[in-house]
Amino acid sequence: MPEINADNWVEDHGDYLYNYALVRVSRPEVAEDLVQETFLAGIRSLASFEHKSSVQTWLVAILKRKIIDYYRKRSVISEEFYVEERFGPNGNMQDHWLEKHAPDRWQVNSDELLENDELKKILQACIRHLPEKWASCFILRVMEEMKGEVVCKELNISPSNMWVMLHRARLQLRDCLEKGWFNQ
Repeated sequence: MPEINADNWVEDHGDYLYNYALVRVSRPEVAEDLVQETFLAGIRSLASFEHKSSVQTWLVAILKRKIIDYYRKRSVISEEFYVEERFGPNGNMQDHWLEKHAPDRWQVNSDELLENDELKKILQACIRHLPEKWASCFILRVMEEMKGEVVCKELNISPSNMWVMLHRARLQLRDCLEKGWFNQ
């Protein structure tokens, strides 16, 4: 098997790994730290690399675990739970059926949105403003497409709690996107 040289990893894979992490954590300094931890973990476990995939694919797999660990630690550290004004103390949505609270219809081409870098930046900013647990839950379940059971285990939450967090995160993200993007 060919020998792997880690000397060029930063140059060859650094930007890709950083962008991958940034999309998932929405904080540049955290993304940098996660990539650095990924490189260190890769160097430490280089002997176990089995050459079944490319080095980049292997490093992304390590980075995914680092991202999960990051969210797991944050969910344990931060038990504070922010509740937006839309939700009352009992957790029910206030004025849910009133016309003034109905979401606006977005008149856009969804294919164009997928390629829009400005929208991606606004979405990342909106995710940064979510409560930490909501953001963790949303990123792992929706963006990483992890199974619900895995998300619940990683964040130490119940399935019903996960669905409530996802619902509230989506509502808040929709509000944020409407203010920051669609109603410009």
